[in-house]
Amino acid sequence: MDEVQKAQHLAEEFRRRYENVRSEIGKVIVGHEEIVHGVLTALMIGGHVLLEGAPGLGKTLLVRTLANTLSLDFNRIQFTPDLMPADILGTNMVVETPDGRRQFEFQKGPIFTQICLADEINRATPKTQSAMLETMQEGTVTVGGVRYELKKPFFVMATQNPIEQEGTYPLPEAQLDRFLFKLVVGYSNREELATIIDRTTRGIVIESQKIMDGDEIIRWQGVIRQVQLSTHVRDYIVRLVLATHPEGPEAVAISNKFIRWGSSPRGAQAIALAAKVRAMLDGRFNVAVEDVRRTYLPALRHRIILNFEALAEGIDPDQVLLDILNEVPQTAD
Repeated sequence: MDEVQKAQHLAEEFRRRYENVRSEIGKVIVGHEEIVHGVLTALMIGGHVLLEGAPGLGKTLLVRTLANTLSLDFNRIQFTPDLMPADILGTNMVVETPDGRRQFEFQKGPIFTQICLADEINRATPKTQSAMLETMQEGTVTVGGVRYELKKPFFVMATQNPIEQEGTYPLPEAQLDRFLFKLVVGYSNREELATIIDRTTRGIVIESQKIMDGDEIIRWQGVIRQVQLSTHVRDYIVRLVLATHPEGPEAVAISNKFIRWGSSPRGAQAIALAAKVRAMLDGRFNVAVEDVRRTYLPALRHRIILNFEALAEGIDPDQVLLDILNEVPQTAD
């Protein structure tokens, strides 16, 4: 079997396993197919996800079902204004040994898991939110000068409510940048809502089966990084990200008009990795321009900061980014 055939075989195997997981989640989660796809894409490349949506749309259920289907440890942290960093990370406690002596022993916090649901993350104070920075970037926790490794794979799935702002604290830009995707969870349609009513009012209990485990996820993370990214596709990603920088050499008119700060290099990395997943799901071992265009919005919508003019006119990041996507040519001049 030559290299091309091996790559083709890997892509087909990945697509089959991925669809098995997505199908199993679909037995529990009604609708939200793009949200499920976005979360699974992030998991397969080791990224964290910020889920934004009104209460009661199934965000927590999705994360619980995901953890069960993937045989991963799961903890939920309910973020509140009085939550302290030690409540998340853990703390050194004085304990008594069998021989009567006392010593410090580290008591692990709920962050020591594999899938961590940070529920209503924007309700915690900036000090507490910052406790998540090291874990999300390095996969480690440092307490009392001692560094602890988290079990891999490790993912943070955070939720926030977009409509209730009283008693909330906007996430710092540094923390937002550590989320691979920001996914907007919308309302269910007529058929989906009817199915939800049937399942929840007639005593129908559906449990997802375990399909994949952490070791297999880590294996696929390595395979996905081997997917080929040609020079012209890489250049397209670079130009899309640079176009979000106002007054920059690649900026377009709408960038200069409505953006205060553009995307960091992590935005380009997120697009490239997510596009590799799209390519594998399409049976290819090389990234196409269309893969980039399909992953562009969730990878960048939380990485740009709009200026006052945009806020005054009611412009949201998605509108600006879609205009940029239409303005930036797919091939360089």
